[in-house]
Amino acid sequence: MIEVGSREWRRATLALSLGSFLVFLNLYQTHPLLPLLADVFSVSSLAAGWTLAGCTAGLAASLLLCARLADRFGRRRIMLWSLAGAILLSLLISLVHQFEQLLLLRILQGILLAGLPATAIAYMGEEFSKRALLSAVGVYIAANSLGGIAGRVVGGLLAGWFGNWQHTFLGIGLISLTLLPLVIWLLPAQTRFMPVIAAPGQFRQAISSHLGNPLLVGAYLIGGLNFMVFLNQYSYLTFLLAKDPFSLPTQWLGMLFLTYLSGTVASSLSGRCAHRWGAQRLLLAGISLMALGSALLLHGSLAAILTGLLISSFGFFLAHACASAWVGQHVEHNRALASSLYLVGYYLGASLGGLYLHPFWERGGLVGLVLGIELVLVITAGLSLWLGHVKGRTTRPLSCHMQS
Repeated sequence: MIEVGSREWRRATLALSLGSFLVFLNLYQTHPLLPLLADVFSVSSLAAGWTLAGCTAGLAASLLLCARLADRFGRRRIMLWSLAGAILLSLLISLVHQFEQLLLLRILQGILLAGLPATAIAYMGEEFSKRALLSAVGVYIAANSLGGIAGRVVGGLLAGWFGNWQHTFLGIGLISLTLLPLVIWLLPAQTRFMPVIAAPGQFRQAISSHLGNPLLVGAYLIGGLNFMVFLNQYSYLTFLLAKDPFSLPTQWLGMLFLTYLSGTVASSLSGRCAHRWGAQRLLLAGISLMALGSALLLHGSLAAILTGLLISSFGFFLAHACASAWVGQHVEHNRALASSLYLVGYYLGASLGGLYLHPFWERGGLVGLVLGIELVLVITAGLSLWLGHVKGRTTRPLSCHMQS
């Protein structure tokens, strides 16, 4: 199997990380545009938010299908073809002028963007040793955050410079199309993949098996709930900062997402830290940092908001990297499906977070937003403690047997 530091590990990790960068570059390009889209199309903040939520919903809806196709036809093929299709859609979206068309094409783009996230962890799980998997997942998720940052920052800059949202999709589509051949060249062919053609009912049984495993379900819930509040706090903060007394233009709203850089650092450190302190402890630490960062938003100043987001981002990506690796370590069969179920919960949370936080925002403004976030983080902190308890209970009998 591929080991840490080998030439194959570097090529595969770089290819998957660059591919992941392109996925999130295209996924999050509308995030800083939400106030602009609300004004251009005369829609509410919640409706404008569906240009992002609809894309994440499409991604969540197609993850299991992509995982099933990858089990049959190979991880590499599904990742590359779906990524190419999603990139071409960015170029197509730049030509539309109606909100309904924009929303429909964004949902379709989300469906295609699912191909790489649905199968990348499974690819690593099959080709890499367990130690190499932990290290690669940290780098891969760091690339997720970099892609998310770039999509938002570049998206905001392009819209600000050219004065319209269409140039965001055109520019990001062209950048992605230029980098795609490098992903294709770097990504090695699989050597350990065995095609699986599911018998009738086998797919359903595999899903039931994963959902019956508390070590996996706990990670699924933590990932989805954390992302539900983390991602959507940015959405509502863009509307806050676009109005008085801040009145930030679109290009500066895009810069707000540079706070994701602390998450990039956290993701890259997660593998080594997990080896030293354990994934479950690190997961709880990440959630605690998210709670601290969100509480700092209550100060209301721009400096406090940026500081709070830096801390929250570090904590979120630390927890996300640990939860993703946890799934990879606690599954033996149908790896692509197990990873896809995690991402279904993750992106379903992203899609529903706007609906969850909207009443808090409407009734309480910034204070209500923070209250809604903290309530969810109390739940995920409890789930992380429960995961540690369940793992200790399942490994204790094995340890006693070995000693006897």
